[in-house]
Amino acid sequence: MIMKAKLLILLILTISLVFGQSKSSNFFLLPNKEGPIEHRHSLGSSFFILGNFLDDSPEYYLLTYGFQLTKKDRIFTEFNTWKYAEPLGTYGKSEEFYPGFVRAWGIGFGYQRLHWKGLFTSFQGTPFLKQYHDTNDNQTEKGFQLYLQFVAGYRFKFFRERFYVEPAYALKYWPIDTNFPVDFAKVEEGRPKHIFEPSLNFGFKF
Repeated sequence: MIMKAKLLILLILTISLVFGQSKSSNFFLLPNKEGPIEHRHSLGSSFFILGNFLDDSPEYYLLTYGFQLTKKDRIFTEFNTWKYAEPLGTYGKSEEFYPGFVRAWGIGFGYQRLHWKGLFTSFQGTPFLKQYHDTNDNQTEKGFQLYLQFVAGYRFKFFRERFYVEPAYALKYWPIDTNFPVDFAKVEEGRPKHIFEPSLNFGFKF
């Protein structure tokens, strides 16, 4: 259900952005590309936080701060928290769920490179602290996860390039994932440690 909602949001907004830019070029006033960088700082999040309004809310929250080093190079850090009740390698299509859920908190760091027009790639790593909960919402074990993302996407810019939206696709990989409770580990056994997923972030520069 959550994966279908993500794909639907991504498809609708991407189509809207493409047609909006082609039909309303006077509305999105783009500045001269020469000269110094006017707005080096940015704050952003993800449209997927709208999934928090679903019945099976992931309680997902993301806040990203970025700093523009050059017109093509950007570094960023982000705070990320959510909960999930199934193996991440089969997220959205798992046949077996945990006997409880995991709450994760992390602060990640990344680098983004702009290649051509709005086309970009980025890499980021996030260390997550994990709290396992049983079916009665009691806290049990604590764990650690190193979560890596390799992303390719396109940045659409609006309002003199102050606001942006980034539809993208990411390879997510977690080489370190520790301290599963025994009953969680049984569900996790044999599941992949990577997944390909869409993303749809937005933000503004200042």
